[in-house]
Amino acid sequence: MNLDDALQTFIIEGRELLEHMEDALLHLEHAPDDMDSINAIFRAAHTIKGSAGLFGLNFVVSFTHVAESVLDKVRSNELTIDEPLVALLLEVCDHLGRLLGHVADGSLPDEDTETVSQILIGRLNAYLVIQSSESSTSTAAVPTTSKRSVTTFAEAESSVESEGGGAVETDNWHLSLRFGPDVFRNGMDPLSFIRYLRTLGTIVRIVTITDAIPKASEMDAESCYLGFEINFKSDTDKATIESVFDFVREDSLIHILPPRSKISEYIQFIHDLPEAEMRLGEILLQCGTLTETELQRVLQNQATEGKAEQKPIGEVLVDERIVQPSVVAAALEKQKQVKETKTAEANLIRVDAVKLDQLINLVGELIIAGAGANMIAQRAAMVDMLEATSTISRLVEEVRDSALALRMVQIGATFNRFQRVVRDVSKELGKDIHLEISGEDTELDKTVVERIGDPLTHLVRNSMDHGIEPADVRLARGKPAQGTLKLNAYHDAGSIMIEVSDDGGGLNRDKILAKAIERGLVKPEQQLSDNEIYNLIFEAGFSTADAVSNLSGRGVGMDVVRRNIQALRGTVDIQSELGKGATMSIRLPLTLAIIDGFLVGVGQSTYIIPLDMVIECIELGEWSQGNVEGNYLNLRGEVLPFIRLRKHFEVEGESVKRENVVVVRYGDTKVGLVVDRLLGEFQTVIKPLGKVFSQIRGIGGFTILGTGDVALILDVSGLLRQVAQQDATEVAGALST
Repeated sequence: MNLDDALQTFIIEGRELLEHMEDALLHLEHAPDDMDSINAIFRAAHTIKGSAGLFGLNFVVSFTHVAESVLDKVRSNELTIDEPLVALLLEVCDHLGRLLGHVADGSLPDEDTETVSQILIGRLNAYLVIQSSESSTSTAAVPTTSKRSVTTFAEAESSVESEGGGAVETDNWHLSLRFGPDVFRNGMDPLSFIRYLRTLGTIVRIVTITDAIPKASEMDAESCYLGFEINFKSDTDKATIESVFDFVREDSLIHILPPRSKISEYIQFIHDLPEAEMRLGEILLQCGTLTETELQRVLQNQATEGKAEQKPIGEVLVDERIVQPSVVAAALEKQKQVKETKTAEANLIRVDAVKLDQLINLVGELIIAGAGANMIAQRAAMVDMLEATSTISRLVEEVRDSALALRMVQIGATFNRFQRVVRDVSKELGKDIHLEISGEDTELDKTVVERIGDPLTHLVRNSMDHGIEPADVRLARGKPAQGTLKLNAYHDAGSIMIEVSDDGGGLNRDKILAKAIERGLVKPEQQLSDNEIYNLIFEAGFSTADAVSNLSGRGVGMDVVRRNIQALRGTVDIQSELGKGATMSIRLPLTLAIIDGFLVGVGQSTYIIPLDMVIECIELGEWSQGNVEGNYLNLRGEVLPFIRLRKHFEVEGESVKRENVVVVRYGDTKVGLVVDRLLGEFQTVIKPLGKVFSQIRGIGGFTILGTGDVALILDVSGLLRQVAQQDATEVAGALST
């Protein structure tokens, strides 16, 4: 991987980490004590800072460092997470996203971005200063307490809960010193080291060990026989304490055991280390429980032993009381976890979406070419060739399904983004609104997911602004003060349904109708169903809002919502109950690329109907005896409206004697499409219509047949709407005469 690829990976992973940070922060608003979320946020900031440092992105490093310091205080319970701090950290997330944007653009932060950086750093530093001053105050009050703890050390020691780690069960360091016999001869005084040790902290208790002193007749006055067991109170780290004994380390035995509280810190630090492969010694060095000198000494001892006699380094460190067993166990667990994560990641690869699009296009061309080969085999009546093309067609279908599956992504990531939208808009509106998400595992085409975000945002903001009432109104109506907004997704009859529902006041049918009549969108005498009236809010410039806010009310947005959804070959419907809430239902196709189609013929033209909409096919002649009236068919006691495609698309030529009806279902609506010929299933590569033909209603695209001819793909939903409008117009015309 070259540097550019690595930088792109950093940008992608950085944005993913920011998404995780945002989700965790939003979760913390409701569960401020969730340490898993706090640690996840810290790890994300730590990883971004560390990775940015590798690329020399100092403006990211310096900014993230301050945020990381605040998060570290939160993590160690020195700062309490609350709503203002969550709000500030969310702003930090947003700003980090902008900084990553500069990295992606290859530009440095401009003056405005730098200003925002400094403002946010100032606000973050305020938390550090507040915390620091609180600590100083606390420390100033401690001397009496601290002194008392020294004088009543035994009491304090007995009150400390044992960690089960063995030798260390207090909140102080424990130093075990056995000076070498030649210390005096080398000009060193053991007491001078102990006196110097006091500059780093307080010696709470010291016990002189004299068991090495020989009989007086055997004693050498120049030899040192003394040892010390020291209970040492200090905030410094192990390496600094060890450095006190640099001059006597070679010929002395020195064990420095960390305090009980330090062990918890070491274990927590190990848990928070980045997911990188490291040796056991490296992990223990990074967390501070092992010094470089201790590690080198143990490694040298191992090197002098035969390989057969070598113990694992973890066992050696525990046996020599250099590192606590619980810390070694945590480090080994971290190694195992990283190895498992790397193994799981090794099964995944990132693929450029452009390459996936190219693959889908090539599969589409393969389908068209396969259909052409099959056509030639049929014309030539070559049985062997037909069998071969049939096998190829089956394999191509499997390749098609596999390729399309690669483009399917879960909608959960899109839904989760609305946690932040709902939070921010709720605060802006002064409403208490809770978002419920379900069906986040539902998969749909990547392109659809990318393009559905804006329409959903409009619908969500509209529901929050106009749907859900203020708290006092809700209470007066017997509702809970907190409003509920729901996002749901599920599969239905070969389509994807996405619902945005709220428990607000619902749509006012009479108000919408009156506004539509006022604007001349409908005539006063026109009879419309409730659904047709609700759908009027999707007309351009239509609004019933009494006041215009910066969120909505100008009538701009809902028409864009419908247009964007229709561009995805989808539809949007509304169900509403006055006083109880409304649900916006978006129906979308599973994919925009290749579908299973049903080929039909009318005159010299051919059309494709999406196969998942087809329920059955019947011959019209069998039902024409008393079962057909106007544009309706009596289908086994069920009234079925039908559309003659020949008439609808003004296809020239004589009608055939034996017409067929293809019964299709779209949502809750069933309708029959009258055609001349049924030509069977056909793998359909969807080609978009050009701009000139994009406004043709009832046609969603085209495909190329094996013969090279063009077949039009029917937009069944658009066809139904068009016919419904024509019927309404005819009824209104009849009533007016």
